[in-house]
Amino acid sequence: MNKLELTQLNKHYGKKHALKDFSFTFTNGVYGLLGPNGAGKSTLMHLITDNLKPDKDGGVVKWNGKPITELGKLYRSHLGFMPQQQELYSNMTAGVFLGYIAALKGIPRKTAQHEIAVALDKMELSDVADKKMGGFSGGMKQRVLIASAILGDPDLIIMDEPTAGLDPKQRVIIRHLTKQLAENKIIIISTHIVSDIETIAKEILMIQSGKLLIHGTVPELVCHVKQGEPTLENLYMQYYGGQ
Repeated sequence: MNKLELTQLNKHYGKKHALKDFSFTFTNGVYGLLGPNGAGKSTLMHLITDNLKPDKDGGVVKWNGKPITELGKLYRSHLGFMPQQQELYSNMTAGVFLGYIAALKGIPRKTAQHEIAVALDKMELSDVADKKMGGFSGGMKQRVLIASAILGDPDLIIMDEPTAGLDPKQRVIIRHLTKQLAENKIIIISTHIVSDIETIAKEILMIQSGKLLIHGTVPELVCHVKQGEPTLENLYMQYYGGQ
């Protein structure tokens, strides 16, 4: 069982206090980080991936009991990160792009092709491996990015707004594929779209202004709805309004 522990994390950008005394422990399963844009979700994910450092004396991130600052490359070998959708190399094929990512991850050449084939198969992209990504739909591009995150079979997968800009059908596909990946892994998904995570998340964390407002399973959370039907969507509206 993997364990990711966040203890009293704080992050400032100048005078802005973007993350405030954030503590939580993740174990295997899918977790949703729910909140409007600017809530602190991306800051939290960049701290978990070690792309950002906490404030001085601003808390610690531990992987299986050890600070990630001490684990260094060993921690990164357990980690897969999908950032928010970015412009992919339009003249590059999906297979070549994943080969490039595999090289960046330090995956040996003798195993890289197998890892790439596995990732493409899991994301249902094997049939377009040799096609240029410039002709891909938004959903296909998102699946390529998820494939890049799962290269090397990491134990911890972070996804930042994986369905941003996609239509409902494509969001369902991404949700289904994510659920299939979750066995024996920690998967953390940042989103502001309730339906993306309410049916697959082991637990949901609701964040606002850098603080953890509330967390729990969907049945536990909907008990806090004060008006209307006890749904996660109504709880979201209760905390965030139209944000």
